[in-house]
This record gives sequence, structure tokens and C-alpha cells, in this order.
Amino acid sequence: MASSLSARWNRTCAADPCSSRSLCLPWRRPARTFYRVFPVNSDMGISIRALQSKNVPIIVVGRCQSDGNDASLTEQGEEDEARAALMQLLEECGALREDSLEIVSKCPKYLDMLMGNVRELDENSLWGSWAEDKGVGEECDSGLNFRKKVYLMAKKKGDEGVLPFLESIGLKYSSAVHISGYMSSSDLPELIDKVKFMKELLFSRSDRQPQLGKSARRMMMQLSISVDEDIGKTLSFFEKMEARRGGLTMLQFEDTSLPCLVESFPHLLSCSLQSQWKPLIEILETVGVSKEFVKDILLLFPPLIFYDTEGDLKPRIRALSKFGVEGREVGKMLVRYPWILSRCIQENIEKVYHFLLTEKVLKSSIDRAVRSWPQILGCSTGRFKSMIKQLNDLGVSNKMLGKVISRSPQLLLRKPDEFLKVVSFMEEIGFDQEKMGPILCRCPELFAADADGTLRRKLDFFADFGISSPQLARVLRKYPELLLLDVDRTLLPRARFLMKAGLSRRQVGAMVFRFSPLLGYSVEEVLRPKLEFLVHAMERPVGEVVDYPRYFSYSLEKKIKPRFRLLRARKLDCSLKDMLAKNDDEFAEDFLGLTSMLLLPPQQPLPSLSESDGVDIS
Repeated sequence: MASSLSARWNRTCAADPCSSRSLCLPWRRPARTFYRVFPVNSDMGISIRALQSKNVPIIVVGRCQSDGNDASLTEQGEEDEARAALMQLLEECGALREDSLEIVSKCPKYLDMLMGNVRELDENSLWGSWAEDKGVGEECDSGLNFRKKVYLMAKKKGDEGVLPFLESIGLKYSSAVHISGYMSSSDLPELIDKVKFMKELLFSRSDRQPQLGKSARRMMMQLSISVDEDIGKTLSFFEKMEARRGGLTMLQFEDTSLPCLVESFPHLLSCSLQSQWKPLIEILETVGVSKEFVKDILLLFPPLIFYDTEGDLKPRIRALSKFGVEGREVGKMLVRYPWILSRCIQENIEKVYHFLLTEKVLKSSIDRAVRSWPQILGCSTGRFKSMIKQLNDLGVSNKMLGKVISRSPQLLLRKPDEFLKVVSFMEEIGFDQEKMGPILCRCPELFAADADGTLRRKLDFFADFGISSPQLARVLRKYPELLLLDVDRTLLPRARFLMKAGLSRRQVGAMVFRFSPLLGYSVEEVLRPKLEFLVHAMERPVGEVVDYPRYFSYSLEKKIKPRFRLLRARKLDCSLKDMLAKNDDEFAEDFLGLTSMLLLPPQQPLPSLSESDGVDIS
């Protein structure tokens, strides 16, 4: 192509050295890159700098002379003329030159349609009758070149530039034709501004793309009530996304998501920025939704945009006060579960509330459960009954039910077969149903985990450190929360830290067997400072913690350091167990010759789980 362009340049310069124009090669997506020669006349006023700012490749070649009737135009030349004609029309419709260029470069089907219609009229010598029928006969009297014909054809289509614009944002041409019918009241500049606003609001850069897709799938799977029209359309939107490459993980990617969004909700582009979009965003920010999460809510529940703020949105937000949710706490619930504002979920709130009260669950427990896991409001009471029966079979009494539900409300959303897989997993380890009940009451999150993936992987992890299934059962009876820690983010880094300190893999396994919560402690807050004090201040070998791993459970400032200093002052030596396991009176009598002594509380609590610990219940 480069050689043909060079030859064309040479021939043109020889014929008319003063005549030249810029031809741009617009970027075509996806699959392959097509370089198209696009003529830019001086009367169109498009600068090369403006084209380069849109990442459009530029080539300057000589201008071929046209005789006016375009009889000598090649197929490529016709396409170039058609693009120029469409740009002229778009600018007349109010589009900025920069926007017109982008639209023209992304609407190949619309251009093909225009050129096909013009060629058909020319081939059948019907152009004159068509022009008279459309009322443009006078314009044809002086003769028309190809560009003018395309311009008149596009103008008489009457879409005012809306149809090519819709195709340019990623819609299929057939969908663009259908949706353009909803846009009769919107002019092109207004439509362009709306789409720019939507792109900035919904598809600005975010680090939460995978999480948003996971949230969408979770909401779909956990819904078990009859849906209303709004949820139904949202589910249809999700299904369209799933059919695309990448599925719902592409929910926050403009090129994939925007076309599906507009196809699913064609009235979206008719919504006023001033009376619908901006008031909605203002209300969401008022109840505590940050701008970063506004887009998450709207992509997970697009019909929210159509809600009347006074008649729909505010009353439904006030309904959440039933669960003690007020002020900016509302925003947290909406981010977790935007569907809570739908009509069908609002109607299910009373059913859920009444059912749990009849099961002797305290109101305070219900409130905590809904605030932490509002997805249960989209669950049918039939699923609740099935799950509560499973809990009762494992020995969870009505008295304990509220505690279990408030700590792990997601249990109510489990399917019976999913729950039974966890029960079978625990039986394989060595727990019968009688022993499972106390563990379930203490750590209900464990029974909401994925048995086949999450739990079995952790079983392999502990086996790799020499802890067999029977030994693991003993470990879990003392500290079942261990199975909630993520292997990659928590268990493995903490085990590796101990091994880098000089312990073998088997020694780490033996320590976990002796002291179950060991790997529940943070490296930076607990393991590192206490190990450094042991080695550098106490001058003891690292191996001593293998015999007494409970050393890590005692407070460094309140017990380990004070007792070490007392023993060093008296030049006494003893094991870590003798130094720390004794209570204050026993320590005073054995080492200080006193009947009693007063020291601060000796032992720090077992490690509690938080998000920073890498809790994994997926």
C-alpha cells in the first residue's frame, strides 16, 4: 500500500504540484486493523493535530482530481466521499468536528447502507424520480457528485445523525435502528453529551472490575423470590453480558458493557441529565454512597435511573430504618445489595421479618443479619425453612439460632446440597453430627464456605505440613476459625515466615498441632516482634517455640518482657513454658520466693478474624 500511495503522490504532484490534501487512516476495531484512506478537504477544516489527538494514523498523499460527476471514482474513493458527506451532515446537526470524526470512523454499516442506496438508484437510473419524490429535485438540476448524493440520502433518512452515533458507541446496526426510534425528542449534541456523561460516571477507571462481576453473579444466584419488571430487565442485561466474551467480569468495561446496557434499557438515553441523573446521584451521595460506588450501584441495578426520587426512591430508603439503618449506613447497604430498592425486595422485607420472628430469632439479631448481609431480603421463606431444618438437625437450638444467623446470615442463602457438602467434609475429617453442632454455633461462617474448592484446598495445605485428617480434627475443635483463613494471603505467608526464621515445614506443622491458633496471628503485629525478642533480647534459639508455640499468645509488653527482666535480674534460667504458663502467684512463689505478686493480665486473646487476615469463605 505504501508503494501505491507513493506512486500516486508522484503522479499527482507532476500534474498539479499545488494540489494536495490530508488523508487519514481511522482505527477499525475489533479483530483486525483496517487502514482506510479518508479524504479531508480544506473546506472541512479538520487539522492533522486534531486527528492525531484521537490516535488516528495520518498519511499525507497527493489529491486526485475529480471531474464533478465522479464517474472515475473507485470503490475506495466512494467510501471516502461518503464519509465526508456524513461528517458534513453531523456537523450541521450540531456535532463538534472532533465528535463527528469519531462517529464517522465507527459506523461502517450506516455508511454501507447509504452508499448501497445511492448505487442502486444510479444503476437503475432512478435518482431523478427519487429526488423529486423527496423534494430535492431543484438540488439535482445542477448535477450531483457522489458525495452530494450520499449527503442528500443521509439527510432524507431523517435520523438527524442519531443512527450513526448509536452504531458508533458499539450497538449493532439493527439495534441502533430500533433504539433510534426512542430518541425522537433528543437532538444529536444532547445525545452525545449524555453518552459522555454516562461513560465518565459508569466506566471511569476502577480496580473493582472482577469484584463487580462476582457481585452480579452472587445476586443472581441468591435470589429466590418472584421478580418484578425491573429485576427481570436487570437479569436480562446480565444474561446479555454473560453471552459476551469475558462475561460479567467485563461489566465495567465500556466497549462491552455500554452496548448491552443501552440495548437492555433503550429509554436510558432519553433520561434528562438535570432532572433524573444528577438528582439520583445526589441522593445516593447523601445517604453515604461515594462517587466511586455510585457506578457500581447503577451497573448492578440500572432501572434505578428511572425511579422518581420523591415517589419511589426516598420512601424505599426510609423503609430500611426498620432494621435500624439510618443516615450514611444506608449507603453501605445499597453498595452491598442495590436490588434492595426494587419493588419485589421491598415487598419481601415484611415476609422475612415475620418469618424469623416466628422462629424465635430476636429482632436485634435480625437487624444485624440484614445490615451485614442484605441479600437475605431477596430469599424466599421456603429456602429459610429448609436451611433452618438443616441447622436444627445438627443440634442448633432456637435459642442459638439467632446467634448463628446474626454471625453468618449467608447461611440462610445456602442451597441444601451445598450445606450438606460441608457436613460431609467435616465427617471425613472425623466429626460426627453431635460434635459438629458446637463448632457450627462457634464458627457458623465455616459452614457457608465452599467445600469442594476452599475447604479441600486447605486440607491439602495442612497435609503438606504433616497434619493428617485425624490431627486436623483435634486442631479444629480448639480453633475452627483456622479453616476460614485464606491459603495464599494468610496461611502460606505466615508459615513461610516461620520457616525463614529457621524452622522446618514439619516443625511448623507440629506447632500448629500443639497450638491451633498459631497461624491466626499477624506476622508484623505478633510473630515477628515476639520472635525477634526471643532471639535477640532473650538470646534463646528459635527452636524453643516448637516445644512451646503458645509463647506467641502472651502479651509481649505485659507479660513476656516483665517476667524475662525479673528472671534476668535474679540470674535465673527456665523454659518458656515455666516462665509463661504459671499464673502470677505460682511464678512469684517458684522464682521470687514470694507468696503472691501483682502483674497485668497475662495472656492476650486468641486472634480474631478480620478482612486483613485474608478470611476466605468463598
